[in-house]
Amino acid sequence: MKTIFLVDDSATILLSISNILSKAGYGVDKAANAEEALRKLKTGLKIDLMITDLNMPGMNGIDLIKEVRKLPAYKFIPILFLTTESQQARKQEAKAAGASGWIVKPATADELLNTIKLVIR
Repeated sequence: MKTIFLVDDSATILLSISNILSKAGYGVDKAANAEEALRKLKTGLKIDLMITDLNMPGMNGIDLIKEVRKLPAYKFIPILFLTTESQQARKQEAKAAGASGWIVKPATADELLNTIKLVIR
């Protein structure tokens, strides 16, 4: 079973995305902010994909990706942004930080699952 790691400061988003992924047969782990996500990853959490919000209190999603990419075990793990922002400049910044793709909220379950299938092996 593939495991997807969700990072979002919205409990509602974590719950709804988690339900979609679980019903589709994925394992799910969650963090409510970037700092919690990094703590979990540094303990060796085994994941196949990370989906993170961009705008979160404290460390934002782009800074989180930069930190995740410094960890040898997660250098090549696909990372998707799930955010309300859609500006090209932000997408370029995310790509430069190491993001694999971008999903604009609100995304349908089909959009989310189809994008995941493109990046997860």
